[in-house]
Amino acid sequence: MEPLRGADPARIAGYRLLRRLGAGGMGVVYLARSGGGSLAAVKVIRGAYAHDAGFRARFRREVETAGRVVSPWVVPLLDADPDAESPWLATAFVPGPSLAEAVEECGPLPQDSVRFLGGRLAEALAAVHGAGLVHRDVKPGNVLLAVDGPRMIDFGIARMPEDTALTASGMVVGSPGFLSPEQAQGRGREIGPASDVFSLGCLLAYAVTGERPFGRGSAADALVRTVHDEPDLDGVPETLLPLLRACLAKDPGSRPTVTEVRESLQGDGDGEGGGRLPETLTGLIARRSTAVLALPDVEATEVSGAPAEADTVHSAEEPPQDSTRRRFLVLGSAAGVLAAGGSAAWWTSQRPGRTPAQGGGTRLPRLVVAVHADLTGDRKTAGRAQENGVRLAVEHVNSRTGRGFELALQVHDDAGSPARAVRIARKLDADDRVRAVIGPTTDACARAVRAAYQRALLPMVSVSVGLDDVSPHQHRVYAATRPSDTGLAAPVVAHLVRTARARRTVLIDDAAEGDFSWTFCAGVDEAVRSPQRTTVRRRLAAEDDSADVFRALAESVTGWDADAVVFAGGYARAAQLARALRSAGYSGARLATQRALDPRFLGSAGEAAEGWVFAATFLDPTGVTAAKSFVTAYRQRFDASPPWYSAEAYDATLFVARAMTALGASRAERGAIVGRLRETDYQGITKRLRYNTSSYVYADAMYLFRASGGRFHCLGEYREATA
Repeated sequence: MEPLRGADPARIAGYRLLRRLGAGGMGVVYLARSGGGSLAAVKVIRGAYAHDAGFRARFRREVETAGRVVSPWVVPLLDADPDAESPWLATAFVPGPSLAEAVEECGPLPQDSVRFLGGRLAEALAAVHGAGLVHRDVKPGNVLLAVDGPRMIDFGIARMPEDTALTASGMVVGSPGFLSPEQAQGRGREIGPASDVFSLGCLLAYAVTGERPFGRGSAADALVRTVHDEPDLDGVPETLLPLLRACLAKDPGSRPTVTEVRESLQGDGDGEGGGRLPETLTGLIARRSTAVLALPDVEATEVSGAPAEADTVHSAEEPPQDSTRRRFLVLGSAAGVLAAGGSAAWWTSQRPGRTPAQGGGTRLPRLVVAVHADLTGDRKTAGRAQENGVRLAVEHVNSRTGRGFELALQVHDDAGSPARAVRIARKLDADDRVRAVIGPTTDACARAVRAAYQRALLPMVSVSVGLDDVSPHQHRVYAATRPSDTGLAAPVVAHLVRTARARRTVLIDDAAEGDFSWTFCAGVDEAVRSPQRTTVRRRLAAEDDSADVFRALAESVTGWDADAVVFAGGYARAAQLARALRSAGYSGARLATQRALDPRFLGSAGEAAEGWVFAATFLDPTGVTAAKSFVTAYRQRFDASPPWYSAEAYDATLFVARAMTALGASRAERGAIVGRLRETDYQGITKRLRYNTSSYVYADAMYLFRASGGRFHCLGEYREATA
């Protein structure tokens, strides 16, 4: 809601205007209170259109259409005057978000909630079709979420199927991405109830996955995909797939009726006590309803001509008892249910008893980020580097003038234990103050907690994790700020081809590294092998750690006359191989990945480490111009040069802070941050962080290191280092 502006009227007929709810090219929608105290949404047409006879006739048709539809799941028309100087209509006010807002801020709805939603919307459309109409614009923005169920709104383009006003050939009416193929092609005379069923299928797919089934992008692209492509239903639960595929059939005659949709959704146990809303969404609805409680009292609305400045607005936190009681009584059916305790099944939270934290006084709101890292286990060096990078980022955010919130930090150590990581995830899930998590440090811990963070809609922004098997549709909360491990094949191939100019390469697949090693070697093999270049693959069993095994492996390299070796294992076995190759007299190129890029490799391999080249997804910030200020601040704060992963963690935190800032403190809930991260384009000191249509991308975030003189030296971004 926004305050009224100077040019806004104080009243429309018997309605006292309180706030602006929205504005478009055609008019303005106000929140108003009737003389009897009930709330309403009043839509007022702009003067420029009011003088257009054709537009006034269309508006009159909208009023007539809205008045014909009677359903508990359709927002009812209360009053209207299409012949007034400024035509207007009033509908009941629902103090809840639209489905579009809910999914954007809180993420996809659980399957049970979607079943309940779909069943009620099918009922609403049955009433629309029963009145001889077609809605024509069923989309998330036209569905409001109330405490007892959804409400369908906006009959501005609803028409009878045979109405010629909107059936001109080639005219596209509706919202691209949620309209039917016949609407997309402007086949007006074919638009009937089945078109609303198609749109309902798009809406339900969006509600359960958070993604539009025909993708995002321009309206033209969406129209083309709607007509020619099959819908993308990845992430839709198996039990919903048959129904949604039927709803999204290209042929209108192949789609179910709205009655069949409702029966299908109730057939798997939805019933009247069906789906529950996630707690983040119930909190959003509660905040909207609480804001309504702070509106002017009933008595103020009954003073004819009273200026808006005369209204008495009390704090929602400490309202006078009498006025609070009056407001609860006049909020209308939706907020009234909330006031009575939120008894509707789909309103009830799965974990009752927790309420959103409230700030007070003039202090800035506090938004908490948590570091979830290995601080005492095998990867403690990386984990501590990440913790320090996050600390510097938090201090940087809090030093800015004009910021809208204070960033606070929690630190949790899983010691590299997946079981301990799960306990931490549960703890963070239960702490409503935590808005995002930076971490964990290891792949194993990330796999253990990603489902828990997904259920909590808690953003999980990883710095050093390289999982390859994470679907961005199923795990929306997971934001990896580095390429996956298999992406490391690219810098290795670049070095082999451009720098080493290798002709005969041995690829050593280390079974101890699991699927990564096989996939990585396969990727390098496919990219390198050509008529001019030959490759051969060797497999090192997970249990083979004896000196004899590595000696035989090194002899096979020299015996084949190889000029390059690529090893996909960790630091300990890489050191064994390095010593064996040195003893066998091998002097060609030797490459590995960041799994072996560890100071312990240098100590174990000794002189045999000299010349090894490593592909990595982190850099040495001390050699990066853009990171100069960070390096200075790190040295001042921690009395040491910044280690690997510290700068990447710094960027990851500022990436999250950018999303929070864009939302504003009041809207920076967990689910909203998840959605905003996908819309945030952040140029950090290490890389550019952004999301394309299907995943996070980091074209400039892979580097090469060389072991020399008992140290690792960063050669730079791999494309520049191999140019």
